[in-house]
Amino acid sequence: MTKPGIVLAVGDLAMDRADYDESFTATRDVLSAADITFGQLETSFAETGVRAPQARHAVLARPDGAAALSRAGFDLISMAGNHVLDWGNDAFFETRAHIENNGMQVVGAGATIAQARQPVHYTLPDGSTVAFLAYSSILPMAYWADERRPGCAPMRAFTIYEQIEHDQPGTPPRTHSYPHREDLAALEADIRAAKASADVVFVSLHWGIHFVRATIPDYAHDVARAAIAAGADAILGGHPHILKGCDIIDGKPVFHSLCNFATDLKMDAAHAASKSWNEIRVLAETWEPDFEGLYNFPEASRLSIIARFEIAQGRIQRSGFLPLYIDRDAVPRLVARDDPRHAQVVDYLTAITQEAGLNARYRQGEDMVEIVA
Repeated sequence: MTKPGIVLAVGDLAMDRADYDESFTATRDVLSAADITFGQLETSFAETGVRAPQARHAVLARPDGAAALSRAGFDLISMAGNHVLDWGNDAFFETRAHIENNGMQVVGAGATIAQARQPVHYTLPDGSTVAFLAYSSILPMAYWADERRPGCAPMRAFTIYEQIEHDQPGTPPRTHSYPHREDLAALEADIRAAKASADVVFVSLHWGIHFVRATIPDYAHDVARAAIAAGADAILGGHPHILKGCDIIDGKPVFHSLCNFATDLKMDAAHAASKSWNEIRVLAETWEPDFEGLYNFPEASRLSIIARFEIAQGRIQRSGFLPLYIDRDAVPRLVARDDPRHAQVVDYLTAITQEAGLNARYRQGEDMVEIVA
């Protein structure tokens, strides 16, 4: 009998070091052994670029970053995120070309909205077919594609604030969010079309609230339910830079955040004192700058995962994750079951899943931590 096909998915990719291959020294064998390995790009691979005025933290990576991803075992890269046009249109097209010229495919971004919404298809060894789609809810102005402009596939959302103590001026409001109606309808249509041509449909969503423990916004719940109802078989969430809990909707796994993977973040005293980093201090559980390290993220960001799926006979047979730990050198490392950090990842994920009111539970399997309802 043919072995199940293995699909792996990781969080954010934004290498910023002299030797990009260093970022994957501890995971290359696992990523390369999978039938499909997916990642979310948070930088640009280009010789030059013009930084967009709305770009917040923007790193222009060298073109050889794409080759490093290919050597690391990646097959598919989502460019649907809030850094897709940080360095302008020319850098966008150069990045896409470098990825494709190194044997990988791009999903979630293109020269037009039609291209950005196109799925990427694969056939696994047993004949099962798989499609991927990718969208972003985290969007600086004009980073989404339209009929005449490059960018990513949008899944925008709106925020409203409800005053809950009308006789108490200045008290914190209740925050509500809801999906952009047209974007949600387009996402549902894309999923239905992909499901008509593939057995299994993965949907990547760059969404959520960064750095804030456990919390998942209303719109993410709405989009997840709509995507599953339209035919998605699994949802791969990114952007928050920390793990978020998992959900099971109609038997389908929803990873609200895969955290970081190969993400370098250098910092000096000027950065640490800036307004944007002080905002992170307010949001994060604990965060202090590390001027000598490469991983200037909150402590919780050290706990990460690789999502893992076994596919056979046209459906996902098992889903779960491989725990990771990311130290000051920003290199993701798999942690074995007898390593205390393995339990730390599972315990943290269990706690934030329960805090968010999600229904997933985690069970130690032979080759991964399984997600069960």
